[in-house]
Formats: sequence, structure tokens, C-alpha cells
Amino acid sequence: MLRQRLRTRTRKLVIIGRALLLLVVAALVFYGLMVILLALKIAPESVDSVSGYRSAFDELSFLTPSDVDGPVRASVAIAGVLAFLLFGWLAFKELPRPYLARGDVELASGERGELLVEPRAIERAAEIAACENPSVSSASGRYGTDDLEIAVSVRRARGLPETLDDVQERVRASLERHGLPAVPVNVNLTGYDRRQRRELD
Repeated sequence: MLRQRLRTRTRKLVIIGRALLLLVVAALVFYGLMVILLALKIAPESVDSVSGYRSAFDELSFLTPSDVDGPVRASVAIAGVLAFLLFGWLAFKELPRPYLARGDVELASGERGELLVEPRAIERAAEIAACENPSVSSASGRYGTDDLEIAVSVRRARGLPETLDDVQERVRASLERHGLPAVPVNVNLTGYDRRQRRELD
């Protein structure tokens, strides 16, 4: 069986983070170019007219410790914390989250063509089989290359081991009955109907 390829999802927040990163990179490149021009003995007045670096320096050079009083420090601190949280959150969203690109499952191949089935069809067959158990209120399947994961919610906690075993057997039987790949079936409990809490006592 061919290995599945990895894909990544691109979210809108990632696009915003990359746009901000592009602005920072552009600013660094621009002012780096200004430094190179100054090193090449270009007239500082010409460089200042393009970048405004001297004007900004003159404005900041007049600041004294007395100009930075309590309210200003508090505002700068709050702005710094908010910027840290914002850019940290955007950086976290930049982390790649790959997922397996699932393809059709080949059941048979011959001179007349191939018999393929989509992973979702296998998952749906498993979900229907799992919900045939009276104790199961809902089921969700996830088919991988090596196994089939079934997440179930039950109506009652009583007899839980027997319920999970029965679901596993029902899913295996359903796969065999429909001629689907016989892969290991893993059943996981994800919840129970809270209206039946009294049965836990």
C-alpha cells in the first residue's frame, strides 16, 4: 500500500501573521539598505529625506527620564504585554499542523478496471454498525492506513466493557460483510448521555 502524503491547512490567521512578518522583514531590509548607503558616503540629508531616520533620532534624543512618568510607563508596559500576547499567538498559529491526505482504498483490480471505495464509506459503515448496539447513542469513525478508530458515546455506564466489546465485534462483522479491508478496530469511549447519570450510582 502506498504511503499517505502529508498536507497542511492554511488558515486566515496564518495569512495575517505572514503579512505582519512581511512588513517587519521589509522594514529591516529598507533600513539595512539605508545603513549601506550611509556607509557608501551618500549624503546623510538625502538618506534622511528617504527614510526619516535623523528626524526620528532628533525627536527621541530630547527625551529625558522625567518625560517618562508613571502613566507613560504603564501604557508602554500594557502595550508590550498585549504585543507579546498577540505576536506569540500568531506565531503559535504559524506552526504547521500536517494531516494525512487520505485517498481511495483499492478493493480489487483486474482487466476491467479497479474497485475503489472512499475512506468515508468505510467510516460510515462502521458508524452504522456501532450504533446498532442499544447502549450506543452516537459513533464517529476515522479510517487510517493501518486501523479503524471508532469513538462512541453511550447512554449508560453500566456494562461498559461488554458494550465496547460488542461494538468492536459488530464493526468487524460489518467490514467483513461488505467486503471491506479487515483492519484492526479500536473502540474509544468519548462520552455518555448526561441524562442517564443516575445509573452511575
